[in-house]
Amino acid sequence: MQQSVMKAWWESSHMAGGNAAYVEELYEAYLDDAKSVSDEWRAIFDKLPKVEGAEVETKHSEIRDQFRALAALGPVARAGTVSKGTSNASDEKQVKVLQLINAYRFRGHQHANLDPLELWKQPRVRDLELSHHSLSEQDFETVFNIGSYAIGQDSMKLGDLFKSLNRTYCGSIGTEYMHITDTEQKRWLQDRIESVQAKPQIPRDEKVSILKGLISADGMEKYLGAKFPGAKRFSLEGGDALVPMLKGLISHAGDHGTKEVVIGMAHRGRINVLVNVLGKNPSVLFDEFSGKHDNTLGAGDVKYHAGYSSDYATPGGNVHLALAFNPSHLEIVNPVVIGSVRARLDRRNCTDGSVVLPITIHGDSAIAGQGVVQETFNMSQTRGFKVGGTVRIVINNQVGFTTSNSEDTRSTQYCTDIAKMVQAPIFHVNSDDPEAVMFVTKLALDYRNKFKRDVVIDLVCYRRHGHNEADEPSATQPVMYKKIKKHAVPRQLYAEQLLAEGSIESHEIDKLVSDYRAALDHGACVVEEWRPMTEHSVDWTPYLGHSWDVPYNNAISVDKIRELGQKLCSFPERIKLQSRVGKLYQDRTAMIDGEKPLDWGMAENLAYASIVDGGLDIRMTGQDSGRGTFFHRHAVLHSQSDGETYMPLAHLHEKQGTMEIYDSVLSEAAVLAFEFGYATAEPGTLTIWEAQFGDFANGAQVVIDQFLSSGEAKWGRLCGLTMLLPHGYEGQGPEHSSARLERFLQMCADHNWQVCVPSTPAQVFNMLRRQAIRPMRKPLIVMSPKSLLRHPLAVSSLEELSTGVFQNVIDEIDEMDAAKVKRVVMCSGKVYYDLLDQRRKSEQDDVAIIRIEQLYPFPHAEIEPIVEKFKHVTDWVWCQEEPQNQGAWYCSQHHFWSAIPNGAKLNYAGRNASASPAVGYISVHNQQQKDLVDDALTIK
Repeated sequence: MQQSVMKAWWESSHMAGGNAAYVEELYEAYLDDAKSVSDEWRAIFDKLPKVEGAEVETKHSEIRDQFRALAALGPVARAGTVSKGTSNASDEKQVKVLQLINAYRFRGHQHANLDPLELWKQPRVRDLELSHHSLSEQDFETVFNIGSYAIGQDSMKLGDLFKSLNRTYCGSIGTEYMHITDTEQKRWLQDRIESVQAKPQIPRDEKVSILKGLISADGMEKYLGAKFPGAKRFSLEGGDALVPMLKGLISHAGDHGTKEVVIGMAHRGRINVLVNVLGKNPSVLFDEFSGKHDNTLGAGDVKYHAGYSSDYATPGGNVHLALAFNPSHLEIVNPVVIGSVRARLDRRNCTDGSVVLPITIHGDSAIAGQGVVQETFNMSQTRGFKVGGTVRIVINNQVGFTTSNSEDTRSTQYCTDIAKMVQAPIFHVNSDDPEAVMFVTKLALDYRNKFKRDVVIDLVCYRRHGHNEADEPSATQPVMYKKIKKHAVPRQLYAEQLLAEGSIESHEIDKLVSDYRAALDHGACVVEEWRPMTEHSVDWTPYLGHSWDVPYNNAISVDKIRELGQKLCSFPERIKLQSRVGKLYQDRTAMIDGEKPLDWGMAENLAYASIVDGGLDIRMTGQDSGRGTFFHRHAVLHSQSDGETYMPLAHLHEKQGTMEIYDSVLSEAAVLAFEFGYATAEPGTLTIWEAQFGDFANGAQVVIDQFLSSGEAKWGRLCGLTMLLPHGYEGQGPEHSSARLERFLQMCADHNWQVCVPSTPAQVFNMLRRQAIRPMRKPLIVMSPKSLLRHPLAVSSLEELSTGVFQNVIDEIDEMDAAKVKRVVMCSGKVYYDLLDQRRKSEQDDVAIIRIEQLYPFPHAEIEPIVEKFKHVTDWVWCQEEPQNQGAWYCSQHHFWSAIPNGAKLNYAGRNASASPAVGYISVHNQQQKDLVDDALTIK
């Protein structure tokens, strides 16, 4: 009884729960000065029982500090320290020494020498001062236990320890890793960093290799600057260490089993990397600078957006390199690279990321400022998007475009702080210390390979020219550019270092410089490690050079469809279905048995089953793709008893293709870019991205504009990505009504993609099969339905699925005397059923309805025989649900005019032009829908 009374009192007391921390702060203030708290609280604290033999109680905060420091000790040392107690001054100093070590691990990076220009002055950090820990130089000769400090000994003089901590954590490398919660990872990093005091011994041949890389980086920029003065090249000068860094990273990766490396970067330093790392022929580059081009390359793109592929010799064998094509939307290439890597890993049956390495290279302002960076980090450990970690390099030239003040470019201390969201270790390194750069490069890769997580290298450098070579940077950064003009280039600084230490002779340096210049003059490849491509793991040959009418066999027998349908409706007894899902699967069984017509969800699942049954692979992602946003797909079943998932599509038979469906992170830009990257690296997979609602594609507009619609025209990149965009006016307001069909149609040209609006289950079945089976890789944009998923008229038979034909145009389906027709209505999508229903109710026989199922490429050949039947009709109408300034009316009107008979009139039936995609009031929507249907069917 007494315990329950005490419990009730405590739970209701102001000293419990959320107030505990406040009470503790008051008590610590009381211990410092009893008069600092109110009389009421002083009375409470005075009555607390005293500890026997102790005049003054130790503050809880001091005890916590001691425990934090003791946590840094190894188990043996910790036991020894505790056994001695902490009552005397010597033991107190021992604890302070451990706190000092911990302070350097946490905050040493803030005193590191990171800026080559020495302009970046970080604020004083008192935690790194001896006095802050009640230590002084008078303690330098005292030997202390150093706990887990991984220097290879148990104890050190404080003076030696203090020097070691500064060399390790405050030299040319500033390391951030204490935000990582995993103890094993932190211990591993400490062992690697502290054991060599962040400066290992480097053999002479590696030093010479580093110097050659710096000479190459500097030589290329000087050569281009002299040969093409004023031409934009987005020079690497100031960040020259990137070249030996990348070469060292690739070589180290190859030595540890990597077979492919995919690199993504924006324009800064890209031309240099193309020539000095990937081995692009300088003569080809010079031709590009001179304005020469290959007429077979389509529209083309600027030099500093170009991609390239080659093989690179490493100690572990040749490694295939691919530099991804990239527009000027900076960070958007990151998820493209990761998607490409995931495809290559899947092709090589590698699940841990060991054989393919992604490298993404960022700008300092871009990594902090572009939201797709966060999206990509967030994807890095998810099931559908992980690749075993990415090495992320920041070319930190300390200038965001033309803004040098970090207060204008970010709200964090470092541009790399975003990486802490996934607990990635971050290595800040002074680019003028190339040996330090190489150390963190190998360390970063080893961390990635061991822990399969992202890692960041912040290459702190500068930009010798403006944003481009025609820019005048001193107008906005006068102090910085005074320093830059006087600052020696990295090649010179490192050459002087090697000369001083006797690692190289001056005549050897002169020869390296002259040999590189001669190679450029000759126009030959300047990368010794370059090899002809043999390691690329995919063959695109079967997909090249095909037109839209390339023959292919898409037909499938009814018996085969039934067989697949039965397997789709089979699952283990242990999978207990939710009641609505169970009913849906009962209906699907009835559909296969011929007792019910096929609905949309069943036809779609049958399409996937038929594709993987034939040995092809499918990858589908979206924010609710396993179930389907509209509760229609249910390809992934969730057992109600224990949450186990089961996908019948993945269990058809042993020799089937792979079927993967992932519910994605809540992102459009990064996920769609990832899937684009996947599709461009794996032509044998039907890659699908599904928007939860069609207008969600708005969040990925950069990907659609810069990659999907124009990637082939600019870069010659084929891609078979399919986008499913739910679209249709259901009276639910302006959001989620429209997938912005007009935007996709506006970008249609050069047969760059397909835009389809299927209206029946059979149509979606054959459309998806066509996309997978036809030996042609073009993006497919699908305006997929919402209400049609369960519309009583939007059904098909097994026989309709088996034809193997996607009808680009569907003729009038009702029996009608063509001679009596006075008006022909053309339309696409859901509005067809509204028109059909109203016409049947009105028993009209003088208006025919034609469905355009593929709006681009417009099916002129298929529509011609249909129009021929109605060549006497002069009254033609295009009917759409979308407002007049949206939908297909403006973008496709020229196709409609060319399709109708000569002399005929073409009218519009639909909503009036509107700034909003749809109205927000159901009554207004219904009236608009009625009016547009009446307008389409009423002959004037």
